[in-house]
Amino acid sequence: MKKGEPWLKTTLVQCAWAAARTKDSYFHAQYHRLRSRRGPKKAIGAVASSLLTTAYHMLKSGTLYQDLSANHFNHRAKDKQALHLIHRLKNLGFNVQITPSPA
Repeated sequence: MKKGEPWLKTTLVQCAWAAARTKDSYFHAQYHRLRSRRGPKKAIGAVASSLLTTAYHMLKSGTLYQDLSANHFNHRAKDKQALHLIHRLKNLGFNVQITPSPA
């Protein structure tokens, strides 16, 4: 969000703080996911940017907002997430063998 009016950025950041505090929402999950790596201010900037993108697409297509839910990041790329967690456990000194559960 480098271009644009300063009042718009201020308003989006205030809305992003409110969206980040909403329980069980995509923006709450996005904020907490990014805050651990980038810090709270950068994470709020990313949420504000996502809000702006979401509002643009809603206005462009004329659709209502549908939240992706807080579990969106958990359901995405499960294999990659499993490999990452296995690697973390190996770094802690554990031997890991995974088998898929019968569904």
